[in-house]
Amino acid sequence: MRIRPLLFFSLLIPIQVMAGTVVFTDAQHPPLNLTADSEVVWLDGPDRLQQAIFGDLSSDPQQAALQAQQVIQSPYWPRKQAQIAGAYRQVVHAWEIGLHKYPAVVFDDRDVVYGTADVAQANLHRTQGAD
Repeated sequence: MRIRPLLFFSLLIPIQVMAGTVVFTDAQHPPLNLTADSEVVWLDGPDRLQQAIFGDLSSDPQQAALQAQQVIQSPYWPRKQAQIAGAYRQVVHAWEIGLHKYPAVVFDDRDVVYGTADVAQANLHRTQGAD
């Protein structure tokens, strides 16, 4: 199966800077108090997308390969592949800006508040820290 090389190649495409407020989190830490300029990066997004797209593949390698090929050969695959690549690009961006743990709220790719997915709480902590 050649999914990984295709996804890896798409990760080499440059990533744009995410301005505004970005919450880096996972399904266990849902974001709260999002603002109009907030974005959410689901760090478990690639895994959840792949699970949703491919489902539970057979434990038999040959059967699993057939199941995966059916998905890849479907007319919807290019759109699904782009979604997976986009989710991985967001995870790579978290790594590029040096996030050490999550959840975290990042303001303008510069200021980071760790330990919360609550934008209002993070902004309060950020402004109090600046005083």
